[in-house]
Amino acid sequence: MINEQLSIKKTQTLKNFWQFSRPHTIIGTSLSVLALYSIAVAIARDVWSITSLLDLAIAWVSCLCGNIYIVGLNQLEDIAIDRINKPHLPLASGEFSRNQGQWIVVITGILALLLATFGGHWLLATVGISLAIGTAYSLPPIRLKRFPLLAAFCIFTVRGVIVNLGLFLHFNHTLGRLDIIPASIIILTLFILVFTIAIAIFKDVPDMEGDREYEIVTFTLIVGKTAIFQISRGIITLCYLGTIGAVIIGLAGVNAWILGTGHCILLGLLWWRSRSVDLEDRNAIASFYQFIWKLFFLEYFLFPIASWLA
Repeated sequence: MINEQLSIKKTQTLKNFWQFSRPHTIIGTSLSVLALYSIAVAIARDVWSITSLLDLAIAWVSCLCGNIYIVGLNQLEDIAIDRINKPHLPLASGEFSRNQGQWIVVITGILALLLATFGGHWLLATVGISLAIGTAYSLPPIRLKRFPLLAAFCIFTVRGVIVNLGLFLHFNHTLGRLDIIPASIIILTLFILVFTIAIAIFKDVPDMEGDREYEIVTFTLIVGKTAIFQISRGIITLCYLGTIGAVIIGLAGVNAWILGTGHCILLGLLWWRSRSVDLEDRNAIASFYQFIWKLFFLEYFLFPIASWLA
């Protein structure tokens, strides 16, 4: 009986830790690391050696720890707001104490920097800058998330620029190649950069109630959820059309058919899915937000496949 109770408690703790880590961000981080490694290997026409796989493992764990640090710190500073907007999160629900949350944040932050230091200067720069921006985003007295433009800037800078360019340069360097960024990585970075703007402004639509009560100014509260929905959809559409245009003009280092057809299909899915969203239903809005993240994830499948089949 005691062993069974301990097993249940451990399982519940792991579930709480998974929720604390914000699964969609963990998946996004993991896919970005794996995809950029895969693209670097494809461009180098290298083999998947033990050494390069070790570099991948170090980068992946370091980035995961950094991810948990950033989202964990945000939750520590937003407990009261999350009790309204996201009551299922461990700190907001009371499943984790504030002290437990602080220990997780401290440990993962230290591990992220230690592993990145061991991984090399490009990885350290990527993780270090991301953690610095993530800290400034959430932690008083700076707390950039109070300001809509700066909050969006933090999110799309880390996800769009720092992660893509930094990780590619890291893997390219560990493969013994020059620190050169190919056209395909530039297009991927531009795509993710602009796409993340849509994520950054749409993420607050389901959280209007708590943000309004605690005077967190967001674009949603300024212009309304209908306008944000249309702007976000327009931004993502622009991402797809821009990539399709780049393929038509001639994008070196990728399979044009895979990349062009894939983005045409995803553009169609975006508009089909967006037609059924009820903006008066908070669950429907949250579901569409998760759908946007799924579209984001798919980029980290499309570009590696197109690179390997080039």
